[in-house]
Amino acid sequence: MISLFRRSSESRRQRALGRAPEGALAAYLGKPWPDEKARVADVEFLALDFETTGLDPTRDRILAVGFLPVVAGRIVLGEARSMVVAAAGEVGASARVHGITDDALVAGVPLEDAVSEVLAALAGRVLLAHHVQLERGFLDHACRALWGAGFEAELVDTLALQRGLLSRGFHEEPPPGSLRLWAARERFGLPAYRAHDPLIDALSCAELFLAQVAEMGDASLPLRRVLT
Repeated sequence: MISLFRRSSESRRQRALGRAPEGALAAYLGKPWPDEKARVADVEFLALDFETTGLDPTRDRILAVGFLPVVAGRIVLGEARSMVVAAAGEVGASARVHGITDDALVAGVPLEDAVSEVLAALAGRVLLAHHVQLERGFLDHACRALWGAGFEAELVDTLALQRGLLSRGFHEEPPPGSLRLWAARERFGLPAYRAHDPLIDALSCAELFLAQVAEMGDASLPLRRVLT
């Protein structure tokens, strides 16, 4: 089963690379992903968070990006990056959530520059996020718009890991609200941070992941145990 999983993962990367034109997406896909048999302690992750106008990648826009690496079980704050993304149109009602204004978008970086930075930082690493399919969906939509090819990655979802930790040995769903980022962190005694800042949310996710790995055993467990 492990070898089949690996072939599937590698073939997925190779297929995506074959469809990607020259540029940031192809450069990212050209670097092999970590082996799922490797110890978590030996794998590099990139914690990522987007602030967007909504939850639908086909209709909504990325407004801000925050990311930082997790290397050898440590969060690398020196490589943290946060940026506002220039976007056409108004922020609308979503500004009440993230606080990003239309004026801030005027000074933002182009979407291609922002996504290219994310891809460069993600090369050879595993994408880490809370409800990672949201970030994956926005990246996929952006890559198709910018380069005409889809995004692929190895993924770790701290929301899914939390569900597994809370449901272990039980058939019922975890209590309502217990899978939210702030609630998951509270369970581990992690500090409360201001929400809806992409870099702070990425940091929150990275800290939660390290706590989850510790509860699952330790960082010597294989990557396949935490992959989505």
